[in-house]
Amino acid sequence: MPEAERDRRARVLDPVERVSEVIFGLLMALTFTGSLSVATAGRDEVRTMMAAALGCNLAWGLADAVMYLVRTATERARAVNLLARLRGTTSLTAAHALIAEALPARLGAGATPVALESFRKHLLALPEVPARRLLGRDDFAGALGVFLLVVLATFPVVIPFALADTTAHALRISRIVAVAMLFTAGWVLGRYAGSSAWQAGIAMTAVGMALVGAIMVLGG
Repeated sequence: MPEAERDRRARVLDPVERVSEVIFGLLMALTFTGSLSVATAGRDEVRTMMAAALGCNLAWGLADAVMYLVRTATERARAVNLLARLRGTTSLTAAHALIAEALPARLGAGATPVALESFRKHLLALPEVPARRLLGRDDFAGALGVFLLVVLATFPVVIPFALADTTAHALRISRIVAVAMLFTAGWVLGRYAGSSAWQAGIAMTAVGMALVGAIMVLGG
């Protein structure tokens, strides 16, 4: 398999997408575990909480996976239409304007005519992508990855309730695991961004716990 093809397959989901889905699933699960009362929750309440947390993340994982496909198809259709418009214009000025508009704002504003012309020549050399093939195998693999990440994020914070002797003990373990997961997620994002992994980990932990509190207050 060519190197470019291996690299493309390795990036079906980038680090930000992977971490975001894990955090999303974790936050949803924490809203259920946080609703338990240490003083009054019995085994029936614990089982109900576990089933509800898993059911919620199954549903949201499916919804998130479908929206991943919708977003991917929409972005790809936009790219196909941009390429068609680029091939249909004979004005270099109009072509450069199309390319600058498609670039991120800062890149588009700072791109020189020479750079835009280089982009134009490269884009015109690309093969056409049939509109009916906007989604491929890698896209469905990415959607499956989104679904699995959201669902699997449920288990680390829920499993302690199936193993611990008391609800209070399970809740302590679950919270420790949640903090560790949030910190690790921030650490990964910090390293990916090239900033301080420790600071990013601490910030993500604080933001994540604040979000859990806000979601619970709002009835989530």
